[in-house]
Amino acid sequence: MTERPAAAILAEAAHAAGYAPSIHNTQPWRWLVHDDLLDLYADRSRALPATDPAGRLLTISCGAALHHAIVALRADGWAAHVDLLPAPDVLARISLGMPVEVTADAMHTFQNLRLRHTDRRPVASSAPDPAAVRAVRDAAAFGGVNAHLLTREQVDRLGSACAHADAVEAADPSQRLEMAYWIGGDRISGAGMDLDVIPAEAPSGAVPGRDFVRTGALTATGSGDDRAAAYLMLFGSGDEPADWLRAGQALSAAWLAATGLGLSVLPFSSVIEVASVREDLRRSVLSGLGYPYLVVRLGVPDPDHGVAHTPRLPAEQTITIDR
Repeated sequence: MTERPAAAILAEAAHAAGYAPSIHNTQPWRWLVHDDLLDLYADRSRALPATDPAGRLLTISCGAALHHAIVALRADGWAAHVDLLPAPDVLARISLGMPVEVTADAMHTFQNLRLRHTDRRPVASSAPDPAAVRAVRDAAAFGGVNAHLLTREQVDRLGSACAHADAVEAADPSQRLEMAYWIGGDRISGAGMDLDVIPAEAPSGAVPGRDFVRTGALTATGSGDDRAAAYLMLFGSGDEPADWLRAGQALSAAWLAATGLGLSVLPFSSVIEVASVREDLRRSVLSGLGYPYLVVRLGVPDPDHGVAHTPRLPAEQTITIDR
């Protein structure tokens, strides 16, 4: 291992964190690199005040970026110490631990950072391997977060919840304007979603996709729908910013595991965005024993059609070096 300044190692980890998933690909994080510390902040200029007024999904997104940074450090041969909410406005602080052995698993997980993507096409008609679903579920058990595998009856309830949440948001002009800015259109360069990752037609199945306001260009070549998919609900005992950060870390860990296992991943956030729907799922699916953070669909992807990746902001827009 060559000698490098800690700041350089941490800056590289912050750069790798830029591949993390985020609500509407807003990438709402900002990193401040010190000599021996890496601080994570929320960038409110890329928040969604109409869709996500409490910053719940913004914070989950930042938690995913935090986990990506830790994965990058592990692949670089470093343990990481993480403090959540260590100071006002600071979401997390990373400091380097001792050098560690770089394992094959660590490198494989790191390679999945760039392979990971959201797949909004229908999944194949064959169900994912139950062992793979269990592995993803186990990976999501992170820092007190758990993943509940929905039953068929609960999947039907999720479908009704998604349809209701979509109707509520579609009736809100401010949310439609916000969506239209981040989807296609004249948005900030390097963020948001191009139309080639948005379905041209709404997929059929038990759980409807959301209304993205604009017509997409992503076409499905397979004949499957979501009936064969597995659905995981990430949940935990608390519903505060620290819990949302842990949920984001759990989401990242589960997503990277799913990518390594060749599974298609699609998060459902609309049921979390609408408070009444979120509360209904808390009571009906979790029996009031926890708070839902996000729902994730796992399936066998269509092998005959590649999926475009969303753009990434340049490092200078998300990383600042404290000199």
